[in-house]
Amino acid sequence: MKKLFYLFITFTVLSSCSQYQKALKRPDIAEKFRLGEELYNKGKYAKANKLFAQIVPNYRGKPQAEKLMFLYSNTFYEMHDYYLASYQFERFVASYPESEKVDEAAFLSGKSAYMLSPVFSKDQTETKEALEKLQVFINLFPDSEYLAEANKLVQELDFKLEKKAFEIAKQYNTIAGYTADYNASIKAFDNFILEFPGSVYREDAFYYKLDSAYKVAMNSVESKKQERLEKAKVHYNNYKKNYSNSERMEEANEMIEDIVKELEKYSTKS
Repeated sequence: MKKLFYLFITFTVLSSCSQYQKALKRPDIAEKFRLGEELYNKGKYAKANKLFAQIVPNYRGKPQAEKLMFLYSNTFYEMHDYYLASYQFERFVASYPESEKVDEAAFLSGKSAYMLSPVFSKDQTETKEALEKLQVFINLFPDSEYLAEANKLVQELDFKLEKKAFEIAKQYNTIAGYTADYNASIKAFDNFILEFPGSVYREDAFYYKLDSAYKVAMNSVESKKQERLEKAKVHYNNYKKNYSNSERMEEANEMIEDIVKELEKYSTKS
């Protein structure tokens, strides 16, 4: 009995493969569409994609074209070819703006772009492109069933850009230890705080800005030292005002003690 079962399975698989190979070679576009959809529904997206690719030009302008183009676009998504999936879904939206599938296509175009977004430490061009596509979807389809997921993806991408910007600013602080250019670090953190006012890294940014201002002042030439000490004092006051309960206040307090001590020298001189 088992032998008969395995023979049946083998025959079915071989028959299916034979049918697929024949369809690829035949000029019958209706047969290609029918078999392609059948394979698509079985989750055999690569085979369906090959059949669809052969007939897409033949169906342009025909009633079945809308369905074919959506299925064809989705085969790329299911095959994890997110670059082509995003492109094809974008074309679908432009070609069939009245389709009942238009919001899903717009969302999947954005989600495909999201899947191409790299880790935060790499170039974030793809992340910005994904954000643009998802934002277009959100603006066009505020009542879509995919809105909640789209907003979640946007939050993830925004955080990636936020982390990237913070790490770049932090790197300025690290590099300044070798170059003594702490002003570049201060400017980088100023820009970060301005661009991401609600960031989870906001306290860190204020602290490193104080740290940079402190080091600029303490290592300054005499002609600029008093002015820079006063600026560092302002940075300390800002940090204390916003984060008086921070675990880093002890370190900040040590900085202000040094700053005040140095400033006293100038009050004695005057």
